[in-house]
Parts: sequence; C-alpha cells; structure tokens
Amino acid sequence: MYINGIGNLNQEEQKCLIPLDKSENSLFVNGKDGVKGVYSTLDKKLQLVEFDNKTLTYVKSSVGHPAIYELKNPEFIAPAHAVLMDLDGTSVHSESFWIWIIEQVTAWMTGNNGFSFETDDLPHVSGYSVSEHLSYCIKKYAPKTDLKDAVNKYFEITEYEMNEILLGRGKPGAFTPAPNLKEFLYTLKENGVKIGLVTSGLYQKAWPEILNAFQTLGMGDPVDFYDAIITAGTAIRKGQSGTLGEIEAKPHPWLYAETAMALGVTDKSRIIGIEDSAAGVMSIRLAGFAALGVAGGNLKQSGMMPFLYNKTENDGLMSLIPTILGR
Repeated sequence: MYINGIGNLNQEEQKCLIPLDKSENSLFVNGKDGVKGVYSTLDKKLQLVEFDNKTLTYVKSSVGHPAIYELKNPEFIAPAHAVLMDLDGTSVHSESFWIWIIEQVTAWMTGNNGFSFETDDLPHVSGYSVSEHLSYCIKKYAPKTDLKDAVNKYFEITEYEMNEILLGRGKPGAFTPAPNLKEFLYTLKENGVKIGLVTSGLYQKAWPEILNAFQTLGMGDPVDFYDAIITAGTAIRKGQSGTLGEIEAKPHPWLYAETAMALGVTDKSRIIGIEDSAAGVMSIRLAGFAALGVAGGNLKQSGMMPFLYNKTENDGLMSLIPTILGR
C-alpha cells in the first residue's frame, strides 16, 4: 500500500490507518472527484484524503477551526542544522501532572471528588491544547458544563498547584528532566546544531516546567541556552488577549513552523523534530519537517509509526544522536 506523503506501508503499518467511506462533513467521498481513499488515524483526530499525486490532511477540532493541509514526504539530510524539541514528555516528564490537573477539573465538573480517567481517555487528554482536552471531557463526562467555566477552573487549579510547587510543597515528581536531557542538549550545542523548544502548553504552564528542569540539571537560564522557545501563548482569560496557538495548536503546523523561522534555518531538509505525542508528530510533518519519536507518549496507540522518519519509537534521547548528526 502506498500513501503520498508517507510512502510504502507494510501490513502492520496499514493497521495504523482506518479506511473510511468519506471525510468529516462529507467534504471528500471515496471514489469521487479523484479521491482514491479516505483514512482516519487510530485516535480519530486526523483524516487523510488520498489522490493520485497528493494526500490532504484534514485536522479536526472541537474548538477553533478545522483545517486542511497537504502532507508531504520530507527529506532529511544529516547532520541537522536545527532540532525542534517538544517540551512535555520529550524534554520534561510532566504529562502525568497535567493529566492529573485535567482530572481535577473533570472531578469539579462532575461533582465527583473520586473521579479518575479511564485508560481510553488518556490519548485525548495529552498532547493537544487545554481547550481540546477540556472539550473532550465535557462531551464525555459533563455535557452541561460551559468550556469557558472549565478553562477558568483549570487555571485556578493550575495557579494554586504551581505556587505550591514553587513553595516546595507541591505534587511530588511533577517536573522531571528526561533521562540524559543535559547530555543530549550539550552534544547538539557542541556540534553547532540550533535548538528550538516547542510546546502546545501556554506560557504560564510551560515556563515553570523548563525552568525547574534546568535548575535541577544546573544548566542556568533556559532563555540563554535555547536558540528559540515557542509556546502556545498566553491564557484566554478576562483582561488578557488569547492567541492563535491555543485554538490552532498541535497538530496544526504553526508552532513548529514559527520555531524554524525564529531559528533562521530555511533549508527544511536540515531540520528535524522530536516528539512523544501524535499531535506533535503531525505538527512537525505538516510543517514540512521529518519527525523522530521517543517512547513514553501515545505514538503507538495513535498509529503514528508510519509518519516517523525511522518508522519507530526511540528509547531515549541519546539514541537519536546518530540519526541527527549522521554518525
């Protein structure tokens, strides 16, 4: 089986795509107007529309706006001139903390203090924007809740928990640097590779994470180390302006595209991204870059293996160095 933008898929990789008769809103119908096939990813967040010479990716959205992008098969030439790195789950292990925060909000929405997520919920409450996560929880568990109220509660709980962490009495193990993060980052720096940090998280949640991780590693100020840091922006709250990044975050391509622009590297074949989530991998791919996956996220559950540069998850950051540097 061949898919434009991905290449040849073996039988196991074909299981990562679910055949459909038509796309969302019946915009594309299999067998009509040149459509050769319509597929969904396993997490049902994305749909692929296959033509003879191209594949379109339909990015669904429960908030903001859906969008259609062409999926191209990127070329990567080592050594990389720039590496774009995700924050949660890739650079810092904090995903369980943010899932826990969403869980607390859902407990508030349902009035059930003992609420906990089911295993099937996990791909839908990690890797995307806060609004996407909460929209999913509202639809499944608390349909009478207004999204705005849920978002406000999210920030209320987050601000409290962040302050508790800064005071040294917060949730234990909330932010832990990924294994060998320091060694990995310094290896890239020593080889002249520019490094961009990219996250769908809002600044209010992202900055304490990386700052805390750098303090733990004794690496100083992250602003002085990274060549670019791009977040989803500021919170959409009373008295503040929102950002496109919160409603059109990963898997839309804009955060990664903006980071590459900030780094000043224009040759896409010399840029590679690193992610642990399905939304992040597709964000990298739709921005036109090759993507490497690290274990620990939702890549296998979401069916992302065919979209990765080496078609597999990698066990640890240092295992990526040979690919990145061409060694």
